[in-house]
Amino acid sequence: MEFASTLRVVDRAQVKPLPGIVKGQALQALVGVPDFPSERVRVAVATFEPGVHEELHWHAIEVFYYVVAGGAIVRDYHGREYPVKAGCSIYAPPGIAGSHEWQVGPDGLQLLSIRATLEGHKRMQFTVNRETRRSYIELEELAKMDGVSFRSHY
Repeated sequence: MEFASTLRVVDRAQVKPLPGIVKGQALQALVGVPDFPSERVRVAVATFEPGVHEELHWHAIEVFYYVVAGGAIVRDYHGREYPVKAGCSIYAPPGIAGSHEWQVGPDGLQLLSIRATLEGHKRMQFTVNRETRRSYIELEELAKMDGVSFRSHY
């Protein structure tokens, strides 16, 4: 029986970093994007500059992070702090109860980010205001994640 191999090898050094959600963050998508298609999973390397703070947020899907280098303080919805460094993993279940934020340390932070969906509207990130307990998403981010449709359904 003859068949074509579907194996792909991606050299991260050949993947152009793109700006992340927060200033000081860069993303290199390894699989699950048009250049490197996948059926169900999106994997990226997220690199944060020293001192970056990513506000408390949650996702509509589960997210898994593996710390490759550097370190940070991760806080949950209630403000409990978890120091993370290379070798640590973070699992954020879907929904507001899985909310998390990063305070990146002086050595920066590099994560392997795994999301079990390719659908943009399911990868959205919702910011949480700890004081008001309100959750929101910026319109620009909503549009980027296919959460807005300008097509008529008539």
